[in-house]
Amino acid sequence: MAQRAAAERDASRALGIGHDTARLACVHPIVVRAMTLWVPIAVAVTGLSVVVYGAVQQDLRQGGNDPQIQMAEDAAARLNAGALSDGVIPQGESIELADSLQPYVMVFDESGRLLASTALLNGQAPSFPPSVFDQVRNGGQDRITWQPAPGIRCAVVIQPWRGGFVVVGRSLRLVEERVHGIFVLTGFVWLVTLGGTALAALVVGAVYDQPLLKLT
Repeated sequence: MAQRAAAERDASRALGIGHDTARLACVHPIVVRAMTLWVPIAVAVTGLSVVVYGAVQQDLRQGGNDPQIQMAEDAAARLNAGALSDGVIPQGESIELADSLQPYVMVFDESGRLLASTALLNGQAPSFPPSVFDQVRNGGQDRITWQPAPGIRCAVVIQPWRGGFVVVGRSLRLVEERVHGIFVLTGFVWLVTLGGTALAALVVGAVYDQPLLKLT
């Protein structure tokens, strides 16, 4: 009796393994078909997400230069018309770069010496890299991101004038906060889309495989 019971248990176990193998054999083509459908969609969704994020990020960053461009060009035009360096900046105004979002103006001579400024960093005039002026000595305009201190990033426009250079900048704090928000939103939409399309691909793969499921 004991040998017979053991034989029956072995047969049941073998039968269970056979059913599991058949089930895996049935599920495997569904997964393969689903992956075949999903991988190109995932690649396209990822590429589109990167393009959208990059385009919005660049638009926000370039938009951070807009007020400075006008202010720098206007100040350079007034200086070329004979205005004094102190006359093109708001009188009595001091802007602390670590705290303020307000645009600031700095006027330099041809050697890079500071003539007038509304910008302050920890109560003193910030040190602007003179090598930047080499890019615009022959005319034109330059737009850069300047980091006068750790944690402080500014969108800066450099405009030459007849006797030197005008530098107008503004903190990028709000722009970077918006870029971070776009990054989080894009990442969330990307993950949800990948998950949704993966589930849809599995459903489609199972539907197309229904005849095989019925036979087993």
